Order: sequence, then structure tokens, then C-alpha cells
Amino acid sequence: MKMNHSRVTEFVLLGLSSSKELQPVLFLIFSLLYLAILLGNFLIILTVTSDSRLHTPMYFLLANLSFIDICVASFATPKMIADLLVERKTISFEACLTQIFCVHLFAGSEMVILVSMAYDRYVAICKPLHYMTIMSRRVCIILVLIPWSVGFIHTTSQLAFTVKLPFCGPNQVDSFFCDLPLVTKLACRDTYVISLLIVADSGFLSLSSFLLLVVSYTVILITVRSHSSASMAKARSTLTAHITVVILFFGPCIFIYVWPFSGYSVDKVLAVFYTIFTPILNPVIYTLRNKEMKAAMSKLKSRYLKPGQVSVVIRNALFLQSK
Repeated sequence: MKMNHSRVTEFVLLGLSSSKELQPVLFLIFSLLYLAILLGNFLIILTVTSDSRLHTPMYFLLANLSFIDICVASFATPKMIADLLVERKTISFEACLTQIFCVHLFAGSEMVILVSMAYDRYVAICKPLHYMTIMSRRVCIILVLIPWSVGFIHTTSQLAFTVKLPFCGPNQVDSFFCDLPLVTKLACRDTYVISLLIVADSGFLSLSSFLLLVVSYTVILITVRSHSSASMAKARSTLTAHITVVILFFGPCIFIYVWPFSGYSVDKVLAVFYTIFTPILNPVIYTLRNKEMKAAMSKLKSRYLKPGQVSVVIRNALFLQSK
């Protein structure tokens, strides 16, 4: 017997806070953070592409990580910032599915590109004489295409669990974007098995990538111990930045999708962490601990911001306005 249900056409996002007094403050904070994410990651991409000394596999992968970070921060943050200015925060059913698609595509891609970066460091430190032969241009492109392919397969499999679900009743999502586990619970049918499949899918990708990274960095650290203290110090500095980024990104992801008793309020804080704070911390970590990046950025600054150049631009702008 066919049942008549009114199909949900939009979802209501409960956002980060229901406090009207707090929302303008959050609007200012997250607007500045999002601007910093864009500027920081675009600066890394611009620096890597403009300086020929940084045209190496490590910096090529770093520039691609920055691009993914921009994507991770941009799929939901602009809407979340805009929603802080309105009382009723809604999102259409199609836009909700798009957010689900994007979050798993970009997050899945970031997990795997971190593995690609670990492989690059493994070859550089454990097989230094064959580094340029192994890490050819073709291999570098493959190491970038694999993360996007894995991310696409992962997000397609996640959407396959959701797109056919009947949504006919509750439509409130207790988050600032359409998070798949929260949306699935709103379906008009028992979703226990689907929820398990979703957790298993995301958990497998998170844990397998994390374990690959742990194994890679363990092998690298063991290899470095047998080298001279000077090479060990340089390698340790690079590895510290990589390992810090890995922990900051995978910690919240694994907690959200693997820890079965996390509450929605905890999930919300962690979602903010990996969509906003991780993309802003990555450029800080990779630039502050990297002498080559800092030197390239200084060169870029001196090229485009020469003494007096800014004042000339301002004077020209004022002159054009006065005409």
C-alpha cells in the first residue's frame, strides 16, 4: 500500500548558538577567521607557484593541501557566517545534499593527500639518492589525483545511503551545516543499519589513512636516528610540522565518526575545529617551521610591496576618485 507523505523540501539549521546576543560576536570572529584562512592558504599557493626554488614535490603537495583547506573551509563557513545574521536558518534539500557531498569529498581528499605528503617525506629521508627519480612529475600528479579520486568514491558511497531516504517529518539539523549522521536520523524510517554503514565507511577511511601515516612516520623516525645529528635535526623539524597537522586533522574526524557516545554539542565543537581551525592552522604550522617558505614569502613581499609602493597605489586611487 502506497503511503502519502509530504516530502521535506528544506532543513532548518540550528547553528552554533541560539543566543541573539552572542551571534554578532560569532559573526565577527568567524568572518575574521575565514578571511585569515583564505589569505593564509592563497599566500602559500602564490608563494609556491611564483618561486622556482619551491617547484619541488614537497611544496607541490603543500600547495594542493592549501587548496583543499580552502575547499574544506568554504563548503559551509560562508553560509554559517551569513546565517548568524538571520533568525531562521534554512537550507534547501538539494543544497543540504550538496554540503554532504562536499564535506566528504574534501575531508576524504585531505586525509589521503596527507598520506601522499608522508610518502614524499619517506622517499626524501629514506631514499634521498633516488628522490628526484622516484618523485617524478608524473608521480606527483598521481599523488594529487589519488586523494581526489578516493574522496569522490567515499562521498558517492556516503550519498548513496542518504539520497533515497524518505524525509517527511522532522527537519531540524542540530549543526551549522548538513552533517550526514544528523540528517540521516531525520528520515521517516529506521536508519540504524544505514547509520552503522555510514560510520563504518568514514571510520575505515579515517583509521586506515591514520594508520598509514603512523607507520610511515615511524619508519621515517627510525631511519633518521641512524643519520647525523644535523640531518636528524632538519628532518625532525619537517616531521614535527607534518605530524602536528595530522594529529590536528585526524583527531576530531576519528572522534566524530568512531567514538560512538559523542554528544551533538561535542560534535558541533569538533566540526568547527576541523572546518575552520585546521585550515587556518595548517598554513601557520607549515610556514613558521619552514625557513624556505619564510624566505620565499619575504622575497614575494619585497617584490610586490616595495618601499613606497603602497603609498603610491593609495595616492593614485585618491587621485582617480577626485577626478
